[in-house]
Amino acid sequence: MSIDILGLGCTAIDELLYVDAYPAADGKAQVRRRRRQCGGLTAMALAAAARLGCRSAYAGTLGHDELSQFVLDWFQQEGIDTQYVCLRDDARPIRSVVVVDESRQTRAILFDTEGVFGADPLWPQEELIRSARVLFVDHYGIEGMIRAAGVARSAGIPVIADLEAGESPLLPDLLRLVDHLLLSRDFACSLSGETEPALAARALWAAGRRAVVVTCGSDGCWHLSGHGGQPLHQAAFAVHAVNTTGCGDVFHGAYAAALVDGLDVPAAVRFASAAAALKAAHCGAGAGLPSRAEVEALLNTPIQTKDSKRR
Repeated sequence: MSIDILGLGCTAIDELLYVDAYPAADGKAQVRRRRRQCGGLTAMALAAAARLGCRSAYAGTLGHDELSQFVLDWFQQEGIDTQYVCLRDDARPIRSVVVVDESRQTRAILFDTEGVFGADPLWPQEELIRSARVLFVDHYGIEGMIRAAGVARSAGIPVIADLEAGESPLLPDLLRLVDHLLLSRDFACSLSGETEPALAARALWAAGRRAVVVTCGSDGCWHLSGHGGQPLHQAAFAVHAVNTTGCGDVFHGAYAAALVDGLDVPAAVRFASAAAALKAAHCGAGAGLPSRAEVEALLNTPIQTKDSKRR
């Protein structure tokens, strides 16, 4: 089977609790409604890419428990190939509780990573990695990520990273193998030591890199795709935002889909920005993943961005 995007990283079960306002310390808040759905850096990116027409496959680690089965069922509903999943008795997805403050349109995420392994150090087979057009990695199971990224880079396959933590001493080894580095503003600034996203993008440029993208939510993103060049700003698309859960993951998945389509970095960033904006108009990580038609319609709307809406 030909694979467009192969993902190896984390999956999550999100228990969403909707409240009128997040309580102060020692306070209480009535839960207005609740919902269970799938989330996670890699899981959501693969699902977003699948909704955009890509052939996505997951080869990370899950267990035989009820939560793992929930993830596998959801993958299959989203058209994500699960035949390459590494199964082990002591594994499970991340468990998250997401408290959504509906008055301020913000959320707080509480998560538990016990039993979460991500990429296996010896799986998948190299032939499977080489069969993909794009490899998607995160920081869960970093030894396995380094192995897979090395195989992909040696085969000329783009490696896209979504990283949110820098505790592992092996992180620099993985960073050297990532040629499309897409990070949130907070982590990019923490990793680079810079205070501004544009400066962080420049500081994170390295030999062998194809792109550095620093996402800034409603402030758009900064991207750099040439050594010595100046970071460029992509404004956020203007939508009525309901909840931002999963927007960053959708950005990553849409960016990967754009690479599969052969778009250059600025076009891929613009495409991903539109997809993430559409996701913000829906609650929860798995709800409202945009279709290709929806993204293209937003891209063709005359008044498109926050910046243009102000003018």
